[in-house]
Amino acid sequence: MKQILSLFLTIVLLNLPLSVFAQQKVAPPGIKQLSSPQNPLLGFVIHGGAGVIRRGDLSPEKEAEYRKKLEEVVLAGYKMLQNGGTSLDAVEAAIKMMEDSPLFNAGKGAVFTADGQNELDSSIMDGKTLKAGAVAGLHHIKNPISLARLVMDKSPHVMMVGDGAEKFAKEQGVELVPQSYFYTEDRFKALQKIKDEEKRKAEAEKAGKKISLVEAAKDANRFGTVGAVALDKNGDLAAGTSTGGMTNKKFGRVGDAPIIGAGTYASNNTCAVSATGWGEYFIRLSVARDIAAQMEYTGKPVQAAADAVIQKKLQDLGGDGGIIAIDKFGNIGISFNSAGMYRAYINSDGKPVVEIYKN
Repeated sequence: MKQILSLFLTIVLLNLPLSVFAQQKVAPPGIKQLSSPQNPLLGFVIHGGAGVIRRGDLSPEKEAEYRKKLEEVVLAGYKMLQNGGTSLDAVEAAIKMMEDSPLFNAGKGAVFTADGQNELDSSIMDGKTLKAGAVAGLHHIKNPISLARLVMDKSPHVMMVGDGAEKFAKEQGVELVPQSYFYTEDRFKALQKIKDEEKRKAEAEKAGKKISLVEAAKDANRFGTVGAVALDKNGDLAAGTSTGGMTNKKFGRVGDAPIIGAGTYASNNTCAVSATGWGEYFIRLSVARDIAAQMEYTGKPVQAAADAVIQKKLQDLGGDGGIIAIDKFGNIGISFNSAGMYRAYINSDGKPVVEIYKN
């Protein structure tokens, strides 16, 4: 009789909707809930972009610089959560710090377009309300993530682009900067490297030869994004992403970073996701939303859902990059199929962990 009763209870539990467990603040069977000395519901993860980041590519000094900045950012965001700040506030603050650093392809460190400009995209999403804000094609906004949040909070829209977005920024009192603010020597050299490769390819094709620019483009830091995901004391999730786009991009190209469901997604029912990588592939697959959907419809844990999309779907399509995610219980998911990804998170002991390469 006891065995029958136990079997019955197991069947009932496994078939209950995840929302039931969320209301009780406990994890459903098969999903491990992390705990920390501070608060079992707090969680924070950041990334600084994925790509061809191999051991030995960075000098010891440059690697130390990245690690120091990533630790500084992840601790700052987590401290906000510990002090009662919202997940949205923590995400925005952390991304602003990375936008202000020339180390990352966002804000100050943005890459150059084909015509020698810097063009910025960003988005943010509130997991509690599913409200979102996004901006694209910016040329004079110091912190695009803050403008994305203003679009979410101060307008009836989700996305604004180009001159219209900057006009809205002026109305909201947002700081504008000249294009020269975004100039960094390393990013400008990366543009020249790709242009030289394009010239070499054109000359080779005239001679009847075919060569690929893919590896040269990647090695020139063509891709890159920053992002953050957070879970606050109220159980609310948020995600944000910001980028300078793709080195040598043409014709007003926009990648996945400002596209809700592709580069950014958050829902309190499942998880918060921020992506980085070859944007065209992330858009085609709706990567961020797909991860949340797999959790919602199949009950997959966040890491399994992330791997199913990044290691299988994205890989099979030919795209590369990665994501960071956190679920409504504080479990963290990190998955990438590139050589490396700048990333940092707060572990179950409340300590910062900084990683760059594949382990």
